[in-house]
Amino acid sequence: MNGVTSPAPLAIARAIMAVPPFPGARPHPVVQARSEGRPAPSASPAQLIAALREQRVGGSFWLPESVWSTPDETVSGSGADPVLLLAAIAGKRIRSESEGPFAILSGMEPGSPDAEGRIEDLVDRYLWRDVAYADPFTGDPVDPVALTDSLADWRNLIDANRPLAAAFGFAHWKRDTVEPLLWGGHPVPFRSASRSALDALPPGAAVAVWKARVPPAFLAELERGPWRILEVEDGFIRSAGLGADCVPPLSIVVDDLGVHYDPSRPSRLEEMLARDDTSPADRARAQRLCAWLVREGVSKYGVGGGAAVPRLGGSKRHILVVGQVEDDRSVLSGGGDVRSNLELLRRVRRDAPDAWIVYRPHPDVEAGHRRGAIPAPVALSLADAIDAESPISGLIAMSDEVHVITSLAGFEALLQGRAVVTHGTPFFAGWGLTRDLAAPVSRRGKSLSIEALAAAVLLRYPRYLDPVTNLPCPAEIVVRRLLSGVQRENIALVQSRRLVGWARRAFAQLVGTR
Repeated sequence: MNGVTSPAPLAIARAIMAVPPFPGARPHPVVQARSEGRPAPSASPAQLIAALREQRVGGSFWLPESVWSTPDETVSGSGADPVLLLAAIAGKRIRSESEGPFAILSGMEPGSPDAEGRIEDLVDRYLWRDVAYADPFTGDPVDPVALTDSLADWRNLIDANRPLAAAFGFAHWKRDTVEPLLWGGHPVPFRSASRSALDALPPGAAVAVWKARVPPAFLAELERGPWRILEVEDGFIRSAGLGADCVPPLSIVVDDLGVHYDPSRPSRLEEMLARDDTSPADRARAQRLCAWLVREGVSKYGVGGGAAVPRLGGSKRHILVVGQVEDDRSVLSGGGDVRSNLELLRRVRRDAPDAWIVYRPHPDVEAGHRRGAIPAPVALSLADAIDAESPISGLIAMSDEVHVITSLAGFEALLQGRAVVTHGTPFFAGWGLTRDLAAPVSRRGKSLSIEALAAAVLLRYPRYLDPVTNLPCPAEIVVRRLLSGVQRENIALVQSRRLVGWARRAFAQLVGTR
């Protein structure tokens, strides 16, 4: 080779099967030397080539210009540069400017049998024969074709984030966890909610906004403007702690149409559910995930566990009434005629005078951070018991029926096979799975299976972040981390917020006794 050093297979594989540099990413090394006795992958080099082509991944695919996105039909470079191999896989004509192992591709007709044969030989030599692959989240052995699925998920996320020109309303304690989920190959442009920030936005730009965290006047101006608004909210498997305690979310939803809890307009989640086009594979995956969540007692704010909640009402029908934050946007937009926890309790007792009713206050309200508290004597004049301590999963399991305004606990109850009554219009109402007391939404009405609902709600609509590797991840990885006790929080900040909540509760109790 006239003094040209042939690159090592590991270096080539690491360049082609690279994990995107998400902010703060700490992936397990995905490319390793194949140890003696380690079995070969079940797939073949030809299948890996086909997967890279189909998913359009490999190399620095997250950059605005890569071999997958460049309009150039010819790619030039050193004969030792792995970009030439990747460009050939991408169907480009190759021009080598020096000798090296990939110079053999120079001048070959893309797609010709000779070119395809040489590509496969090179993939076998540099990406297959002496190379082993590992899962970026766990470090477990993984087939390289399966690894391309993760690369493809990241590509889709990055492509969706590329147009983002500004992000408003993101508290500083949330940014480290939200940033990888909004990353489009460049730093996320977090901005303060100001007139000057709006003036700097070009017409048609995409803007992410956490609406509850920006001033109403700013939001009104933003919504009147010529921009594409992406509303961001917490996801449905959120964290092992409360947002009101400044525990950052491990999942978010990003919706450019509406938001899932506002029934007055469509949302991307509602569109998914109305189309009902979930693949059989995703339905099966959703079924497995739901069984896992129920078995382990996983809910929005953490993991249940512990002893079963007893049925204190004997043979009576047991009804769980789930309180909410009364000024939460889901209640204000989807609560219908029921805007308070007291009104919800009154309705349930009126319609079920002989039932054993257990009232569950919302944890943010119980922590002293948000509106919606009912004095205990008042609540107990309608409910037989108040339970703020038991895991919500255990309370659902104890119940025959669960009543909500719009609470996610209603969705969690559906996963447990419980009868659910909605007094407002949550996202899971109107699909034939709940008894709905509010006015129906005309856009809904299709009857769905639990698996179809769960696949959209838990797999397709949200974005998840692995707190260990700081990589966007599948839902199952977040569940695995929660079950293993992994937490991601600023301990001092969380403790100070809990102290503030304690002080508010103490003051409220003091005032209430006068």
